[in-house]
Amino acid sequence: MPSVREPLDPRISMWQFLAFFMRFMREKAGLSLAQCGEIMGLARSTVSNMEAGRRRPQDDQMRLLDKHYGTGLLFQLILWFARMAHDPDWARQCMEYEKTSNAIKTYHGKAIPRPFQTEAYIRAMLETETAKDLEDEIATRVERQRLILERPDAPTLWMLVDESVLACPIGGSEVMKDQLEHLLKMASRADVIMRIVPTAAGAHHGFDGPFQVICLPDRDVAYAGAQNGGRLIESPIEARDFSTKFERIGAKALPEEASRALIERYLEQYS
Repeated sequence: MPSVREPLDPRISMWQFLAFFMRFMREKAGLSLAQCGEIMGLARSTVSNMEAGRRRPQDDQMRLLDKHYGTGLLFQLILWFARMAHDPDWARQCMEYEKTSNAIKTYHGKAIPRPFQTEAYIRAMLETETAKDLEDEIATRVERQRLILERPDAPTLWMLVDESVLACPIGGSEVMKDQLEHLLKMASRADVIMRIVPTAAGAHHGFDGPFQVICLPDRDVAYAGAQNGGRLIESPIEARDFSTKFERIGAKALPEEASRALIERYLEQYS
């Protein structure tokens, strides 16, 4: 029995529109998934995932489709607009990228980075927000941590955190005590590099807000945090800019040993 795909709604986002249009043009030309894959140098399954919105196409692939269909720059322009537009499905896509990443670089100036948050810390954070289902959101975040930290091939986690995060008593002293103990435990892992940016460092490139760079086997993508959501950045040039920003913040951070010592000093204040 043939598999039935979930229908795409091209009105949801430019990514959905691009996937919808890829399938529309292929079927209009009478091409099979395998034949379309030959045009782009991809496997049949990869084309199927792109048309289902499960995988994002790249510039060279869209260039080949434009050449084959005689559409000028149309596919390439749709891809450009998809990358620039707000994607309401960014969180799901971001999680998919995290699951296949070989490294994740995160900067945060207001909170402990999400992979290292305890459940009590997560709860205290969410209680200040407008989460419709608190328990469901907590479970989602804990599962996201598990998918990153418990992978057999877990990515290297590079974390830069402002000192002010350690001083902010989210959830109260007991929650912060457990959180900082957990942070020290995570910092001892071989696949974690955690450094604190001291308050004395002054202004740096992280003042615009939190972000992360997700390093994939073939490219990097980035995510920039913002109020009421965020933005997933797929443009290679812009993602590279965030990697440079991460390095510049890191130039002002303490070494790993000094960072752990600073965390221990704040831990004493909560004990």
